Amino acid sequence: MKEENKQPQSRHKSVETGNQKAKLTLFALTWPIFIEILLHMLMGNADTLMLSQYSDNAVAAVGVSNQIIMMIIVMFGFIATGTSIIVAQYLGAQKEKEASEVVVVSLGANLVFSFVLSICLFLFAEPVLLQMGVEPEVLVDAVLYTQITGGFAFILALIMTTGAAIKSYGFTRDAMYVTMGMNIINVVGNYMFIFGPFGLPVLGVQGVAIATAVSRSLGLIAIIYLLVKRVETPLPFRQIFSLPKGYLSKLLRIGIPSAGEHLAYNTSQVLITFFVVMLGTEMITTRVYTINIMMFIFVFAIAIGQGTQILIGHKVGEGKLSDAYQTCNQNLRYALVISITMAIIATTLSEHLFSIFTDNPNIIAVGSTLIMLCIILEPGRCFNVVVINSLRAAGDVKFPVYMGIASMLGISVPLAYYLGIYHGLGLMGVWIAMIVDEWLRGILMMMRWRSRVWENMSFVREEKEKPPVQEEAVSG
Repeated sequence: MKEENKQPQSRHKSVETGNQKAKLTLFALTWPIFIEILLHMLMGNADTLMLSQYSDNAVAAVGVSNQIIMMIIVMFGFIATGTSIIVAQYLGAQKEKEASEVVVVSLGANLVFSFVLSICLFLFAEPVLLQMGVEPEVLVDAVLYTQITGGFAFILALIMTTGAAIKSYGFTRDAMYVTMGMNIINVVGNYMFIFGPFGLPVLGVQGVAIATAVSRSLGLIAIIYLLVKRVETPLPFRQIFSLPKGYLSKLLRIGIPSAGEHLAYNTSQVLITFFVVMLGTEMITTRVYTINIMMFIFVFAIAIGQGTQILIGHKVGEGKLSDAYQTCNQNLRYALVISITMAIIATTLSEHLFSIFTDNPNIIAVGSTLIMLCIILEPGRCFNVVVINSLRAAGDVKFPVYMGIASMLGISVPLAYYLGIYHGLGLMGVWIAMIVDEWLRGILMMMRWRSRVWENMSFVREEKEKPPVQEEAVSG
């Protein structure tokens, strides 16, 4: 506790940059994050809703393609995760110069890595989709969408990294405004290319992909401008190759394990998608519509989880470990209450919600059953979202990965096949497997948090215990 008392108190409530002050409270951080995530989801829902007026096969094509693209996005999202945590800890310790250097290193590293992955998505879209067993009537659109959206995936990687940095500084509203603008541009582009007003060509899936790529490109320009404007300490872009190499090491130490957990999840979802493909195009479409509705249930938990990560990162940087412990516990309770309430509301309105997308009675019936299962599923997901973000923020990044790989790939995927395909329960069997996975991991994560072994894993504390000479020598 003596170490806590030595820490300045000015950073407990806020982070100051220039003449502005970003308040670090759960509500101040979370409501813009909530709106931002909601807008990201609306962008995907806008694509689905508009394409549903065009063709159910087009919806299935985009759904399968997005599963592949999201797995790739997770692979370069690991640097964004590391950026968020390390910047928050440095700011908590009042090391603004180091925080700004981490931002530049992370942007440079993610640009190189994500650009290579984008090229791979463009070149190998068709072979990957064929391996997934995509049906011929869906394949052409799926390849086209994957090539265009995946080819520009590096832009989303840079948006994620810049957004993670600006939110760690406390300016979550800026990320929200950028996402809002991207959504408006995307919806307008979708309308023009799907419905062809004013004599414009109707491009369908291709048009949706183009609109997505254009909106993200403009969003990247906007969010980089805001980051440079908000951060008082100049971002050393010109020194990118002479900055301390230890920063990249820290990013990788956090990011690679975090990406491993996300990659395990997305790999499990790709394998489960492969099982769903066996059930036919109608069930693929049902899953896409169901997940789109589910997003509005767990968006609250995701927003609270991200806000909690920022708060705990700052508190750990300050050395306020008891405050960090209580912050996670309290915010988890908020997430549980809200998510269960939203799941009940969605179950009550499920038939009306599905009727927005389709008039197919079988899709509506199966989908409504899946939404009802979310009343059991979502509390388990809350434990994972909030507690895993808290563990990462404190520096405990390996344990969630080990448990995630074991549960998602060792339990969720085999159980989904066993119940859904072997026993013929279809999508209901898949959802039961998801429930088992979320609850098992959630309980294990909470036990880990309560053990408080993460209290000795802070990256800032790690630096304090070492002589500071070596990193200065590297910087040149």
